[in-house]
Amino acid sequence: MTTNKSKELFERAQRSIPGGVNSPVRAFRSVGGTPLFMERAKGAYMYDADGNQYIDYINSWGPMILGHAYEPVVKAIQAKAMLSTSFGAPTELEIEMAELIKSMAPNVDMVRMVSSGTEACMSALRLARGYTGRNKFIKFEGCYHGHADAFLVKAGSGVATFNIQTVPGVTAGVSMDTLTAPYNDLASVEKLVTENKGEIAAIIIEPVAGNMGCIIPQAGYLEGLRAICDREGIVFIFDEVMTGFRLAAGGAQERLGINADLVTYGKVIGGGLPVGAFGGKKEIMQHISPLGNVYQAGTLSGNPIAMIAGYTMLKTLKDNPGIYKELDDKTETLHKGLKGVLSSGDVPHVINRLGSMISVHFSDKPVTDFAAAAAADNARFNRFFHSMLDQGVYLPPSAYETWFISTALSASDIEQTVAAAEKALRA
Repeated sequence: MTTNKSKELFERAQRSIPGGVNSPVRAFRSVGGTPLFMERAKGAYMYDADGNQYIDYINSWGPMILGHAYEPVVKAIQAKAMLSTSFGAPTELEIEMAELIKSMAPNVDMVRMVSSGTEACMSALRLARGYTGRNKFIKFEGCYHGHADAFLVKAGSGVATFNIQTVPGVTAGVSMDTLTAPYNDLASVEKLVTENKGEIAAIIIEPVAGNMGCIIPQAGYLEGLRAICDREGIVFIFDEVMTGFRLAAGGAQERLGINADLVTYGKVIGGGLPVGAFGGKKEIMQHISPLGNVYQAGTLSGNPIAMIAGYTMLKTLKDNPGIYKELDDKTETLHKGLKGVLSSGDVPHVINRLGSMISVHFSDKPVTDFAAAAAADNARFNRFFHSMLDQGVYLPPSAYETWFISTALSASDIEQTVAAAEKALRA
């Protein structure tokens, strides 16, 4: 396939946009080559500026659960836009959206809308600090909670992709308040809590990590963190920007049976539009301004276009619980197909999967944390990525990202993907 138009656009973009992209991983620096510029998408497929079709396993990094340009969402956006794209004043739709989230997500009494997952995580951490009167917090190596300063210490995703160990512009003071532990290592958390007794405001975690590939919490791990938080008066924050409403109608809390104190959401609740939210227990949430003194604000928070897109998407998910079995079944079929190909080729590999999140690691050891993900043969992943791309299968352009499945994916699409993987391994 030819990608001349994408190459021309990338050259043009670099003259006006740093690195030619507006989010680093899109630059293809990790996998090499020139990024593809997309023009449109429908269902399970994306089409680039040269007219090439790709089976999409990114799905806008998660929110396109029902596929691209899902007709009810598109029609709802069109109708709402006729009434205005923004008010800067309250609307009834914001109430309906909050009520819908509360009806779906366990342990969420109140919800505050924001404009991105980064903003949701940043605000949730500020709230936890204001609520507890403490400054320090624990995050996990390889977990990415957006690009707010406090979270860019040993972060996954784009930071890992570009091998950035320290981020210029993040002060030493901010870094000192950020305590990090390996994912799936409960003893390391106990050690940090002991060493910083009475100083830790929050523990924030991706309950199923998606920014070092798909990393699944080991049995008893999240339960252990919950117990530590209960014992020490620490606010337990689930970053469900990826897992929320994807792993189940109630997200990871429902799927894994673990209650968080605060939960953050992102792209999914806007049907792919720029939006986020954080919510949780009333006793904590009532400390947010204007009820309390923890300030948080946003001119476009609760934007009507984002709200109607998200409401339409979430209502569809709530009213059709069979969607989650369909997603699980399709992901399992893909898993079995890929495993068969990789095993027959005697290729060292690990496939991690939970629900409709899945990742392939070229490793002969279990991949349970960031160190294991980084130790895999990621150069082989890069070759695999490009071979799949050449065959019309669009994977995340980094070994540190999970793949996302949509209901629009057909049996034929999965068969084509598995056949492409077989060919890629022979390349």
